[in-house]
Amino acid sequence: MAGLISVIVTTYNWPEALAACLTSLLSQHDGNFEIIIADDGSGAATQQLIAEFQRHSPIPIHHIRHEDKGFRAGTIRNKAAALSLGDYLLFMDGDCVALPSFVSRHRHLAESGYFVPGNRVLVSQAYTTRALEQQIPLHSRSLVFFLGLWIQRRINRFLPLIYLPFRNWRYRHPWLWQKAMTCNLAIWKTDFIAVNGFDEVFEGWGYEDSDLVIRLIHLGVRRKEGRFALPVFHLWHPHNDRSKHDQNYQRLLERLNRQSLIRAQSGVDQYTT
Repeated sequence: MAGLISVIVTTYNWPEALAACLTSLLSQHDGNFEIIIADDGSGAATQQLIAEFQRHSPIPIHHIRHEDKGFRAGTIRNKAAALSLGDYLLFMDGDCVALPSFVSRHRHLAESGYFVPGNRVLVSQAYTTRALEQQIPLHSRSLVFFLGLWIQRRINRFLPLIYLPFRNWRYRHPWLWQKAMTCNLAIWKTDFIAVNGFDEVFEGWGYEDSDLVIRLIHLGVRRKEGRFALPVFHLWHPHNDRSKHDQNYQRLLERLNRQSLIRAQSGVDQYTT
């Protein structure tokens, strides 16, 4: 079982969403974790918000930031992981809201030799605006409340919110890399270090998380499914600049069948040595 869990929260210039994310993390049933905010170059408003949370949080909150030079989520996550004290890394985005069982269920599913991707429920644009403006505590609402949101088409799915107890089906697709995203992904730190973390040659938005998972699979780390246990609510936001999409996707395809490719070319070892 995991000891201290390091929850790495990636953010960029959306303090209202980050406040909702951090509030949900400070409402967890399991308190044996730290929060590391991986800040991809946010401005003063985000920094002030983080400082305010740090002053009042019973959970340690660390903040690492680098200069804004475009989308460099892999780089700032590497820097955050290098500072982490936990033996288990739990990646999520600062525009996601977690239920109170989020950390405890990730801990329950943690198992040596496996990475665990959770899933997400998308919140509509209109309801995202309303929830943030009115500071609606989504993390503390009931299943009946979310059923109502789904009926009203304010969230895209309801079934992922149903908890299914642990079963052998979680091991059915050990080599599946698709739909394992860093908005909700847990990895043992030793495995993350072994593959040298995120590869920073992936510039701009797209597939740096898929590349990480593929290299974990090449290492022999298998997938353990977190669906029906670990949902997060992903707040609506405009798409990031996807001008690097095709280039990154082509790089990913080239790596997919290279079983010998395990370590990132430009990875976390830059910050740990």
